[in-house]
Amino acid sequence: MNNTSQQTTSPNPGLAKAWISAFRPRTLPLALSCIGMGGFMAAAHNQFNGTIVSLCVLTTLFLQILSNLANDYGDTKHGADSVHREGPKRAVQAGYIKAEQMKKGMLVFSLLSLVSGLLLLWVAFGTEGILLFLVFLVLGLASIWAAINYTAGDKPYGYAGLGDIFVFIFFGLVGVLGTYFLQAQELEAMVILPALVCGFFSTAVLNVNNIRDIKSDTLAGKNSIPVRLGPKKARIYHVMLLLGGVASAFAYVLLNYESPWQFLFALALSLVLVNGINVWRKQTSQELDPYLKQMALTTLLFVLLFGIGQVV
Repeated sequence: MNNTSQQTTSPNPGLAKAWISAFRPRTLPLALSCIGMGGFMAAAHNQFNGTIVSLCVLTTLFLQILSNLANDYGDTKHGADSVHREGPKRAVQAGYIKAEQMKKGMLVFSLLSLVSGLLLLWVAFGTEGILLFLVFLVLGLASIWAAINYTAGDKPYGYAGLGDIFVFIFFGLVGVLGTYFLQAQELEAMVILPALVCGFFSTAVLNVNNIRDIKSDTLAGKNSIPVRLGPKKARIYHVMLLLGGVASAFAYVLLNYESPWQFLFALALSLVLVNGINVWRKQTSQELDPYLKQMALTTLLFVLLFGIGQVV
């Protein structure tokens, strides 16, 4: 059954379910992963602050949902979500949520992200750290801009193939190092390696999505990395991302070795391998789609095991 017939026969899920689907719950583990890694690293250095981590989680979830809503709106606006798209139907594309309603939803989550972020910075810095407050406020505003303009802006950077860079930066370096700094009020150079783990794996999740959507993205002029590289080289790139994440984890432990428990993350290596093998072998969009969720959950499990191994 092709997409055109699916759109004419699939029942309307209802507005509430349409909004929940537009939030894309299967992508949310990435938000938890980078914050969790920052929290674990702070705990490993006796700097953990539960209130700050909780507010980091809340703010990042709002930002992730904002990004997903903007992606739903933007890809329909710019043509990437069309009858040629073979992945899951999107709310605006399918007519479940009107474009104007989606724009209002984006505004709501922009404001929620801003309010939550301001509260986070107040708790972390108070009135004494006004300079740091302002620096992180700029980072927060940049995060909101990046979430919206990935596909929804007039010149969306996702269509220029820059999505991977932004995901690597915000779900890796900014997410992990920012969470750590907000608790410790200082940076530890070695924490860059766990940040790279999240950056590589989060980019791998995006890469699965973009490999799946090569056909529709090409037709829409969305020059993602897989569109630029082609299917085969995009899969080689995927393997390199997975290897980069695993290598960063081993490098951190070897440079900071104290206990065999630090290699606890090795229990998740089989799931990373499963993702790499299947993304390499699977060719159709329907076959690839489950491995987007699988990689997101693998990233979260990897972070949990890695973090616990550094704390115990």
